[in-house]
Parts: sequence; structure tokens; C-alpha cells
Amino acid sequence: MSLSLVEPDLELLRQNRLLIDVRAPVEFAEGSLPGAINLPLMDDEERHKVGIAYKKHGQQAAIELGNRLVTGSIKTSRIAAWQRAINADPQAVIYCFRGGLRSETAQQWLLEAGIERPRIRGGWKAMRSALCERIDTAAGRPMLIVGGLTGCAKTELVQRLENSVDLEGCARHKGSAFGRHPLPAPSQIDFEHALARRLMGVAGGCVLEDESRHIGVANIPLTFWQAMERSPRIRVEMSLDWRLARIHKDYIEDLWTIYRRQYGEWLGWALMRKQLGNALGRLKKRLGSARLARLSRLQQLAFREHERGNTQAHEAWLAPLLTEYYDPLYRHQLEKHAHTYLHVGDWESCLAFVSDWQYHQTLLTELS
Repeated sequence: MSLSLVEPDLELLRQNRLLIDVRAPVEFAEGSLPGAINLPLMDDEERHKVGIAYKKHGQQAAIELGNRLVTGSIKTSRIAAWQRAINADPQAVIYCFRGGLRSETAQQWLLEAGIERPRIRGGWKAMRSALCERIDTAAGRPMLIVGGLTGCAKTELVQRLENSVDLEGCARHKGSAFGRHPLPAPSQIDFEHALARRLMGVAGGCVLEDESRHIGVANIPLTFWQAMERSPRIRVEMSLDWRLARIHKDYIEDLWTIYRRQYGEWLGWALMRKQLGNALGRLKKRLGSARLARLSRLQQLAFREHERGNTQAHEAWLAPLLTEYYDPLYRHQLEKHAHTYLHVGDWESCLAFVSDWQYHQTLLTELS
């Protein structure tokens, strides 16, 4: 009896079907499909041993070793894990790296247990190819880039729109020395897959925040980033006081909320202080030793005041960080694209302009 297959179609992701990745945990950590769960056929050590057997003695020897390693209670527990997942989502689909032996074995064992589920033809590799193709396709479509100085709430503007992509959200990083997220960053592959998954929901023109190619540890795919660099822009301009209040919310209030929720009061506070202190230290080359020492003292004083309930004390180091570091740096970058600005204005006027731009791009798409 032949085991059923489904094509490596991105519609599987649109349907939010459960994807069961039977590759080893080390493979899953390097990059998975959006929304997939890892219920491996073999753990990392078992996979390593089977891989050695394959290289030395061929496929049949590798299969025989795999059957000896994954047997008895180990085999029973892994089948049970797949069964529980499928019971929770009867439309689940199985995949391995190329849609070959491992996912086929999982299918066969499930069938013997009375459950029939398909595997993805071509597996992870074929689906990744489709996701990367989606990014390349999007690079050829209209884009509008939202620029502005630090603290202008560009990310929030992008998030307000339907046909937009939050690149920092995909990278789990705010794109600056102070932008590191408390939770681990995605792998490069997972970043690309998150970007492609978001692009699947974009029709017409796409709006993105102005970014360098590197966002934390993630790199925007070159073709896509080059398209961003060629695209027209708008520029958000807000007062220093407005921007200072904004980065206070981003760098202090929101960050503390995440750390406290994830790690609790004591450890969360210690980790947040460490992150912000290290972030300031990474700017030594640009700030210089004397300026860094001054800002570090102000930061430490602010932490003490924060512990007493005065969170506004952070403005003492955030304000010079804006005016002495971020603003000169980003003004230089913004001026490089001055000839491409379609609109310059405050946050509300920029939101209105972008919404109108998207409306016309959608009309053009429907008419084409």
C-alpha cells in the first residue's frame, strides 16, 4: 500500500494545519517551518549513530541500526506523541528533511496503529524553497519604506497596517544596540520563514520600516533588502520630548514587563539591568570613553531611582543617548535617501499617507 503525499504548497501554512516535524531536535533548532512542532523519529544521538552507519555501510545498514535504536518502549512513546498531536489536529501533516525515509517510517508506524496521515512531498527542503520563492516574488512588487529618527514609533505605524511586514518582529529584535529581546532570537532560517509567512498575507504594495540589512543576528535576504533600498520612502518627524517618551516606553517600561513576566521580579530586574548596561557598553567606540562613563553613571543612578519608584529618572541617560548618538547617526542615513521621500510629516499624517498609498496599490493590483 502506497503512503499518501501532499504537495509542498504554502496553502498548508495558510490553512494553519499542524505540521509534525520528525527530524532530530538539532535540525529543528536550525530552522523549522512556521507553526511546526518537533516530534522526532530519532533524537540527536540516535541520528548521529545512524548517519555514521549510512556513510560507512550504506542505507540498508543505517535502516537496520535505526530499527534497533528506536524499538520497544522508545518506539511506543514516539508513536504515542504523534497520536496525541494528531488527535488534537486531525488535519496534521508529517514531514522530514526531504520527505523521504523518516517521514515515511512515521507514516507506516502510525498506519499500523490505525492512523493515516500524509507526508509532504519533498519535505522541509521543498517547503523552504517555496517560502524563499515567496520572498523573491515580493521583492519585485511595490514597497514603501517608513523612515525617521529613533523614537518616532515607526514600528507601531507599520503594525497598524494590513499590508505591512514588521521586520523587527520577525527578527525578535528592535534593530539597535538596545533592541535585544529577552527571548532567544530566531535562527536565520526561521527569520526568513517568518518573513515569507508574513508576506503571504500581503496584497498589493508592502510597507516596511527602514532597516539596515542586519537586524540583531538576522540578515534580510539580499534581493529583498536591495529592493527596499530602491523603494520610495516617507519620513516621520516628531519632537524630542515625544520621542524621548517613546523610547522610555520601549527601552524601560515594555522591556521590564517582558522580563518580569518571563523571569520574575528579582531575576528579571537583574537581567534587564545587565542587558541595558551591556548595550551601552557596546557603543564605546562611537561614544568615546568619557561620554560612555558619563552615561553609564547616569544609567546606574537611574536604576537606583527606578527601584524607589521614580522610573522617569531614566530620561537623564536616554535624552543624551538620543541627541548625542542616535540622532546624528540616523540623520546621516536619512539624508542619503532624501530624494526618495514622498511625504514628510508627523506620525498621524504619515499614517494617513501610507494608508492612501496602500489603497491605490490595492486598486492597481485588482485592475492588473
